[in-house]
Amino acid sequence: MTPGFDDVRAAAARLEGRIRRTPLLRHRALDEAAGAEVWVKPETLQVTGSFKLRGATNALLVERPRAVVTHSSGNHGQAVACAAAALGIPALVAMPHDAPRVKVEATRAWGAEIHHYDRRTDDRDALAARLAAERGAVVIPPFDHPAVIAGQGTAVLEALEDMGAAPGDILVCTGGGGLLAGSALAAAALAPGARVWAVEPEGWDDYGRSLRAGARLANDGAGDALCDALLSKAPGVITFAVNAPLVAGGVAVTRAEVFAAMRFAFAHLKLVVEPGGAVALAALLAGKVEARGGRLLVVLSGGNVDPACFAEALAA
Repeated sequence: MTPGFDDVRAAAARLEGRIRRTPLLRHRALDEAAGAEVWVKPETLQVTGSFKLRGATNALLVERPRAVVTHSSGNHGQAVACAAAALGIPALVAMPHDAPRVKVEATRAWGAEIHHYDRRTDDRDALAARLAAERGAVVIPPFDHPAVIAGQGTAVLEALEDMGAAPGDILVCTGGGGLLAGSALAAAALAPGARVWAVEPEGWDDYGRSLRAGARLANDGAGDALCDALLSKAPGVITFAVNAPLVAGGVAVTRAEVFAAMRFAFAHLKLVVEPGGAVALAALLAGKVEARGGRLLVVLSGGNVDPACFAEALAA
């Protein structure tokens, strides 16, 4: 089933009081860099440190399973673990061996069982299906699920409500496209003139290439793993069905541009942002999107960064 804007609205009502309504931020340096008014939605300040709590909570409230299984490099896993704990549901999260330790520990702290796998060789979807079958659980995937997409769209729904006047451009950090799809649905309804952009790390730009080709294209898996939150193999089936007609296009950012965005967020916005959560800001600062209409919205999607990686970014 492909979700619509009514599903995003329903998710917002369902999530009220269960997640944090994150604020909007402004900074003169951002306006100067873009030559426009820039509004930042810092999902780094969400309860689990990323927007993923929105989709995970909404999906569990819709599904109401006896137990839940998912696969994740960290942010979705942590979100599912947190949402499951709030609802008294056992959770198992399959996480790659190379997932940042801070994300593994945070997921375990919410009470979830951890099952490690190899992101290069294992089929994570098949693994999650097997683990769920063994436990009589329901699989809640990171992005390709209608209720997950609808819940994730509430971040931009809130931002558009709080901005007052609509932006000309919306920059969204993109992996499998769940946040992008939810954002595109919200924008189409509330800011129909806005261009929604998928922003990805270089080497993992499957969404940008897929949008240009008009068909789902996969990554080769050989790119830099810095942005661990965005290392999806290919666009989701459901997310691409939503995004293909609604998203303006995709842009990719380099490792150096990501580190520059992380430093900027820390120095000026006083925020700790993980690499994958910083790519949209990186695209703005690097001039990858030319502002239209004098107003932009940038989503900072997560802040669960490994301390060593953050130190490397600050020292770069």
